[in-house]
Amino acid sequence: MATTSSMFMYSLTIQPPTAVVQAILGQFAGTKEQQIVTASGSRLTLHRPDPSQGKIITALSHDVFGIIRAIAAFRLAGGSKDYIIITSDSGRITIVEFVPSQNKFNRLHLETFGKSGIRRVIPGQYLAVDPKGRACLTASVEKNKLVYILNRNSQAELTISSPLEAHKSQTLVFALVALDVGFANPVFAALEVDYSDSDQDPTGQAYEDIEKSLVYYELDLGLNHVVRKWSDPVDRTANMLFQVPGGGDGPSGVLVCGEDNITYRHSNQEAFRVPIPRRRGATEDPQRKRTIVAGVMHKLKGAAGAFFFLLQTEDGDLFKVTIEMVENEDGEPTGEVQRLKIKYFDTVPVASSLCILKSGFLFVASEFGNHQFYQFEKLGDDDEEIEFTSDDFPTDATQSYTPIYFHPRPAENLSLVESIDSMNPMIDCKVANLTQEDAPQVYSICGTGARSTFRTLKHGLEVSEIVESELPGIPSAVWTTKLTRDDTFDAYIILSFTNGTLVLSIGETVEEVTDTGFLSSTSTLAVQQLGQDGLIQVHPKGIRHIQADRRVIEWAAPQHRSIVAATTNERQVAIALSSGEIVYFEMDTDGTLAEYDEKKEMSGTVTCLSLGEVPEGRTRSQFLAVGCDDATVRILSLDPDSTLENKSVQALTSAPSALSIMAMADSSSGGSTLYLHIGLFSGVYLRTVLDEVTGELSDTRTRFLGPKPAKLFRVSVQGQTAVLALSSRPWLGYSDPVTKGFMLTPLDYPALEWGWNFSSEQCTEGMVGIQGQNLRIFTIEKLTDNILQESIPLAYTPRCLVRHPDQPYFYTAESDNNILAPSTKKKLLADPAVVNGDATILPPAEFGYPRGKGHWASCISIVDPITEKKVLQKIDLDDNEAVVSMAAVSFASQDDEVFLVVGTGKDMVVAPRSSTAGFIHVYRFLEDGKEIEFIHKTKIEQPPMALLGFQGRLLAGVGKDLRIYDLGMRQLLRKAQSEVVPNLIVGLQTQGSRIVVSDVQESVTMVVYKYQENRLIPFVDDTTARWTSCTTMVDYETVAGGDKFGNLWLLRCPPKASEEADEEGSGAHLLHERQYLQGAPHRLSLMAHYFPQDIPTSIQKTNLVAGGPDCLLWGGLQGTLGILIPFVSREDVDFFQTLEQHLRSEDAPLAGRDHLIYRSYYVPVKGVIDGDLCERYTLLPTDKKQMIAGELDRSVREIERKISVSAFYLYIWRTNSAQDMRTRSAY
Repeated sequence: MATTSSMFMYSLTIQPPTAVVQAILGQFAGTKEQQIVTASGSRLTLHRPDPSQGKIITALSHDVFGIIRAIAAFRLAGGSKDYIIITSDSGRITIVEFVPSQNKFNRLHLETFGKSGIRRVIPGQYLAVDPKGRACLTASVEKNKLVYILNRNSQAELTISSPLEAHKSQTLVFALVALDVGFANPVFAALEVDYSDSDQDPTGQAYEDIEKSLVYYELDLGLNHVVRKWSDPVDRTANMLFQVPGGGDGPSGVLVCGEDNITYRHSNQEAFRVPIPRRRGATEDPQRKRTIVAGVMHKLKGAAGAFFFLLQTEDGDLFKVTIEMVENEDGEPTGEVQRLKIKYFDTVPVASSLCILKSGFLFVASEFGNHQFYQFEKLGDDDEEIEFTSDDFPTDATQSYTPIYFHPRPAENLSLVESIDSMNPMIDCKVANLTQEDAPQVYSICGTGARSTFRTLKHGLEVSEIVESELPGIPSAVWTTKLTRDDTFDAYIILSFTNGTLVLSIGETVEEVTDTGFLSSTSTLAVQQLGQDGLIQVHPKGIRHIQADRRVIEWAAPQHRSIVAATTNERQVAIALSSGEIVYFEMDTDGTLAEYDEKKEMSGTVTCLSLGEVPEGRTRSQFLAVGCDDATVRILSLDPDSTLENKSVQALTSAPSALSIMAMADSSSGGSTLYLHIGLFSGVYLRTVLDEVTGELSDTRTRFLGPKPAKLFRVSVQGQTAVLALSSRPWLGYSDPVTKGFMLTPLDYPALEWGWNFSSEQCTEGMVGIQGQNLRIFTIEKLTDNILQESIPLAYTPRCLVRHPDQPYFYTAESDNNILAPSTKKKLLADPAVVNGDATILPPAEFGYPRGKGHWASCISIVDPITEKKVLQKIDLDDNEAVVSMAAVSFASQDDEVFLVVGTGKDMVVAPRSSTAGFIHVYRFLEDGKEIEFIHKTKIEQPPMALLGFQGRLLAGVGKDLRIYDLGMRQLLRKAQSEVVPNLIVGLQTQGSRIVVSDVQESVTMVVYKYQENRLIPFVDDTTARWTSCTTMVDYETVAGGDKFGNLWLLRCPPKASEEADEEGSGAHLLHERQYLQGAPHRLSLMAHYFPQDIPTSIQKTNLVAGGPDCLLWGGLQGTLGILIPFVSREDVDFFQTLEQHLRSEDAPLAGRDHLIYRSYYVPVKGVIDGDLCERYTLLPTDKKQMIAGELDRSVREIERKISVSAFYLYIWRTNSAQDMRTRSAY
């Protein structure tokens, strides 16, 4: 990395990409349970479907720091475990296995075969594996194919051979699949086109006559080479192949899917062909042909030949395809195909991959929008759908036939059990704090067509509420307790009020009980199940020890003194008196409480106490933590030899309001560590390591929770000990299930005054809390996902998002190409020729909109994401206009009133770019922005791709021209114009009189507006042609942006050029300055450059934590959210650069890509540290952590601490080490 950069950023992914490129199914853990592995960008994710709950749980997500091109699962003959083959942009083939005991992917083989990068002649684009796991073939788009033989050695370890070549030059591959041939020599089928003739023919006739072929490649295992076995022409529109079961299960061969047809082909069988059914309906074009875009084959248990295909068209319709075989005298299938059958099954979102699980579920990895998890209700065998067979249709693709039609209907065979959030594609996002919470929210527009959504993202954990009930008064505290040590579930809920205590029994119903031995006439300070079968109640005047036979032993507080604080565990009790004395009790062998002779006097009033749990195999907790109002915490020893002796002390910024000693998993030691959690009256939370031997306190981390005093409670979540922290909102401190790093995340729940663990038969692992006069019981089910999403459906694909300057409303511009507008649909449905059944209108969210070539459907929506959480108003555009840009602009000529300005194009053609006209519509806000009213529209030559408010007027990018408009009575009035970019303006940003103009393919140009002369003058542009997708101004001289190739960059204007542009006067000196290489006189300098792999669609300078420094938040097309945080000191930069270098070698990327080259895909990485790589430090084995720590001359905890301290400046918080960078900046 170029260390000469004067600016350094720390890059972190808040939310990884959610677009699934491919999904595969297999038994990767070696058990009978099936798992799903998905590839999303550079991430390999393993999901565990839970058939009993109908849910999908993410078990592991691994960033391979490379672009995954294809993945496949295979199993060696006789094995019980599936392995994963990955082809990526590393030019290597990788075989990995999932190790369930360590919950990680382990690389077994890495074989280099070509150059890195995604190139058309480097294999890796297509990947097929022999069903018996004996070989795999990987092919490039053109020319090259390589076959690897997979086997075992004498130690039963997986081996991979050298590659066998099957190259054929001037050949393009369209699809690749392995045939099921049983245990005969493995055969692979490919769809190929030989373009050698059309390459030599200038007339273009050879191109017209070109043929597409189905080619079989056979791997001869005896001779160890690959031969081209069979080739036959197929339909030129063929685009997909599906494997047909072979051996004893079926006839073998492939299904060839083309435009409007599906054909069965095999080298020793006749061809059978069926058309793809078309939708019947008043708004459907009867001539539109469908194409298969995804599919899956599933074998049923039992009889041979019991298999079916589910194939999906681009409308999302699933068709069930079956093959009927000739039967012998015994009624057994012979393996000779008799006919092909097809029938409509159901409609689901268009998928990139489909997976059918043995447990009766279908996983749909959606191409766009949420992924869906369905359960099969039935297999569509006994429904009334018409079944079409190949008997009625010619096998020759050139012969004519009668199209077949079906009526789409709501799903009958599949029922949706879970929808998995996916923000792909994310078109735009904005950060705003509309709810006035301590952290802002991210508002984004995602999805395509009728499945588009407006989403609100918040940092927090999802909470499932079980019970909310009102109480007779306002309680101050709540506890639950078991009756004996061996009970599984809690028996009582104890509520403390200011003047009494209420005991409720937990059973099938919750009811009040009075014969429990608890003193009900006073408030309670603590409740504990003690010893084998005793109960303790601590109240201001003493301690009640209730024994199993209901006998009560009382310990009364000394005269004129009361108990102000108490802490308990199953063998010990400690209380603090109002006089500042500590009284300590321990359980005797006979089950009674024995008081320690001496009382310990503290220097101030005690505010809180904590005893840790008794460690397994011990008789007591070693330490007692005491918090006093002199803003200190003291650790006292409870060892019999040094009881109540001072061990250590920690000074605090405010008096402690709560303490909790507990052992939690620790990423730096690999085991568990004893921590002291401290809550302060100022609302600050601290976590510090408590040495189990000396009682010393070290490595303190802090976090501000809210303005109210912090209260802490030990709870159990997902089988692990966690801390519930309550301030102005509830938080949960827990160990991340994957990294074991400490996380502190807010709960999506109202503020609670008190909380405690709760366990009953109906809710085995929950919490009980008090909110005002309400008792609430709730659970937390997912610890893996700490970003909450709320969705509001939109009508069409959103194009841009604008926020009202003052009110909490958003305005979305939506448009879809080749979709019928509502007005056109109405006309078609009103046609008297429409047959009854054809007029059925199906919900577009599931079935999509009717298509129409050249048509546009477009609208403007007003969204209220806070109170009503819905679209308030929708305005449809007519005359085939579509929205391309939008801005909220205040016009000085109208007393600074804010208007909504919308740019549209009429009859637009996307490629090559053309339109008949452009318009700028102006709308007035009504009812504080809840409604908009059309004022007028102005016709211009072409669609304005960028609009922006500028000095009380409107700035518009129309083609190459930058224009300034003012608001007139009947239309907009043009005030200034200048041609400032070479191609097309796609983005505008401004500060003062400076404008940053983005060109579609020539990066950014800075323009200055000279008011006196009314001139727009470009004065600085870029050296690199960047295909700009988004920009933002970081400061007056710096612009950050992203491009269509997936790069993020920061550019800065040279100080001299900036000063010249801002000089007083007419700007003549700028106009006459000599141009440099046909551009502006000056050039922008590159400050930082980084390849995050997703295409940035939005970027903005924002602040994700109250009081934290600014950062850049960017959103990617595939649903990625990331941040760039500026470093403050050079020392931090050097530390992270060194750490990055060590991690590159010690934790090399899984798929074999070089990390530095990967992050420098198009331009060498500059001025950016990869935080995602640094976060992998916590996942390393302990020995590697220690080795890197030794090289850096620090301890492991110190490195993690160092990362967290830098994070303190850098502002991200996540409370452990490498992840603490995250914590100070929110997510």
